[in-house]
Amino acid sequence: MKQNAAPLRDLAGSHRGWTPRLAQESRLRQLEEMLAQRRGEADDIDTEIERAVLLNALDRRQDAQQAFIDILRKAPTNFSALNEFGTLLTNMGAIDAACRVYSEAITHHPQNPMGHVNLANLLLRANKHREARGYYETVLGIDPDYAPAHQGLGAVLADLGDRAGAAHHFRKGFRDHAISTLPYRGATPPVTLLQLVSSGGGNIPTAAFLDDRSFLTSVIVTDHLDPSAPLPPHQLIFNAIGDADLCEPALQAAARLIARTAAPVINDPLAVMKTGRIENARRLGNLPGVIAPRTAAMARGILAGPDGASALASRQFGFPLLLRSPGYHTGRNFIRVETAAELSAAAAGLPGDELVVIEYLDARGKDGNARKYRVMMIGGRIHPLHLAISRQWKVHYFTSDMADQPDHRLEEAAFLGDMPAALGGKAIAALEHISDALGLDYAGIDFGIGADGDVLLFEANATMVIASPDPDPRWAYRRPAIDGVLEAVVAMIMRKRAVVA
Repeated sequence: MKQNAAPLRDLAGSHRGWTPRLAQESRLRQLEEMLAQRRGEADDIDTEIERAVLLNALDRRQDAQQAFIDILRKAPTNFSALNEFGTLLTNMGAIDAACRVYSEAITHHPQNPMGHVNLANLLLRANKHREARGYYETVLGIDPDYAPAHQGLGAVLADLGDRAGAAHHFRKGFRDHAISTLPYRGATPPVTLLQLVSSGGGNIPTAAFLDDRSFLTSVIVTDHLDPSAPLPPHQLIFNAIGDADLCEPALQAAARLIARTAAPVINDPLAVMKTGRIENARRLGNLPGVIAPRTAAMARGILAGPDGASALASRQFGFPLLLRSPGYHTGRNFIRVETAAELSAAAAGLPGDELVVIEYLDARGKDGNARKYRVMMIGGRIHPLHLAISRQWKVHYFTSDMADQPDHRLEEAAFLGDMPAALGGKAIAALEHISDALGLDYAGIDFGIGADGDVLLFEANATMVIASPDPDPRWAYRRPAIDGVLEAVVAMIMRKRAVVA
């Protein structure tokens, strides 16, 4: 699990695990009175930094940004100011600027591990694994027991396919650090929630709907939790572990944790464990109106060897076909192999001892473009999320042709505005069958539509991301649908919580 290092200082009340918004506003007024009374004194810097941090916490980000700029004009090498300014810029999405600020903190404070880790976390987010690894390893040279560096290095190695190396660092990083409580910024008593995650990824991104003004969230890394550790106070549990192929130990630990409490659970880990690609292809492919690809796990060594093509033929696979390394998303380590002659080199170039072989389903329309629809299943109801159209077989929204093709955006708008009309009754019924079979509170389905109106199933699991579009006016038509899905998620969580309220 990728985490930001914690701030250097506690704000008023944070020792209790959360800081109510009213308390933050009161503290801000107190700080501003103090600064007005002793303007210009040398020891004002720490007070000014605390004020700037509070402005950020209260969503006054432009004011916070100006406050940090004023502070750094007076104290350009102050570590706290640089580190907190980097955090603000990260929260604002100004990642390049945040990297520059963290780099400045490292330049002036090379022995402080926090600056290195915060910069490494941003590099890791950008998939700059080599650079991130260097900073994490530098930290461990300074402090071999620095937990956030072990956590980050574990995430780097997991992304690179070194599962054994990742497990080693995760053990060191999460030992005695498997539970963390996030700040709460609400003005009223919060909904207390446990968010269960896996150390090595495969988790549902929840920031878009677990608002820290409504939810007091305690994050538990289940695969490294001491079974005897007491659980934080909670009204419900959100199991955010979503990848059945990658996270089986974490899901098993989550199931044991849930057995210790009577709180309602979103996404039962036992249901998630049934959503691996091979299991999904087997059980969902038997549903009416669903065409699922033949899917099997095979040793990479066999596929890369001289008998790879014949081994595939014995399992009734033809070409073209798809090869995928388990545990990766967003198209990483996922390729199409056109002919038997290409198989050996293609398999040898993928990480992992075992690969998933997937029958290729042709989702191209009459115009030659491939289409990938995504719907979200929230509390048993199906919501349209997006349609991506591309000339390439591997369709992801962020690499598709949507931005440059007005006609594609019109087609997506029609899907978002009237899903049944866009897909047809056969496909809608098939999606409902899939939703019922999965039995998850939060999940998504990626699919195409066949010539006869069947659902061509690509993926169905809990790890689907609900990503809001950038401010570009071209995406205005997408926002109501995405906002509607997010509102449905929050409403579903509140309904679950009401079971024991």
